Amino acid sequence: MTEFQEISREWLVGDGDGGDVRPPADLRPEIPHPARMYDYYIGGKDNFPADREAAEKVLAISPMVRLSALANRAFLGRAVRHLAAEGIRRFVDIGTGIPSAGNTHEIAQRVRPDARVVYLDNDPIVLVHGRALLSGTTPESTAVVQADLRDPAGILAAPEVRAALDSGEPVGLLLVAVLHFIDEADDPYGIVRTLVDALPPGSRLVLSHGTLDFTPAADAPRGPAVYRGATAQLSMRDRAQVLRFFDGLKLTDPGLVTAPLWRPDTPEQPTDSQVGIWAGVAEKP
Repeated sequence: MTEFQEISREWLVGDGDGGDVRPPADLRPEIPHPARMYDYYIGGKDNFPADREAAEKVLAISPMVRLSALANRAFLGRAVRHLAAEGIRRFVDIGTGIPSAGNTHEIAQRVRPDARVVYLDNDPIVLVHGRALLSGTTPESTAVVQADLRDPAGILAAPEVRAALDSGEPVGLLLVAVLHFIDEADDPYGIVRTLVDALPPGSRLVLSHGTLDFTPAADAPRGPAVYRGATAQLSMRDRAQVLRFFDGLKLTDPGLVTAPLWRPDTPEQPTDSQVGIWAGVAEKP
């Protein structure tokens, strides 16, 4: 039994001593959750039957979704290694999702042992996982903060984030596979602009975003429809829309490409140009 499953069991059935252990209001294991669905796509075990059922519906529509999720995770690793090799020591990872192999702090600290990472997420499951994951680390090197991407002012006010920004050092801002859960009503471009404006010069934006650019028109509405029954809905964007998030920044070669094609470290595959994740890294002047 994984730590996630053990914690969830205690939330759902009690502590074994007759106590009434209730799950957090947002746990809702009977409703598919995007973070747990993503965990299922990449082969994790930290998910519930409702998540697996919904994920299988999506995979039946588009088997490429699993490949896209794995490609996105691999992009994260390559981008973080690149930033650390470029001298970035401070990372702010927003919408981190359920921890899995190759987390940001693990990757960065292999390259730069003095790297510091702040994880932010609004999900109680992610927070429990993150704090368990970091139980053996020091507060100076890693932190997990509850925050919502739709509240960039709140993120920037968090003491852990302020410490990174006030250092004056360049910061790696990671928005990996999270902005497609922000719809137009919440002003995703304004959110990114607010966060980027607060970064010191020389900082980097690492961003990936789901797209339907390679999905047949007849199937395009079907995947997002599954997520309408989940705790968060999808707002997929095309390449031009994703490129707007980098306005005012200098894109790092090779620019905005599908996730497997961003500085690949394995031989190119025929499907790489069709993976439904746009990915890029850019520098703030």
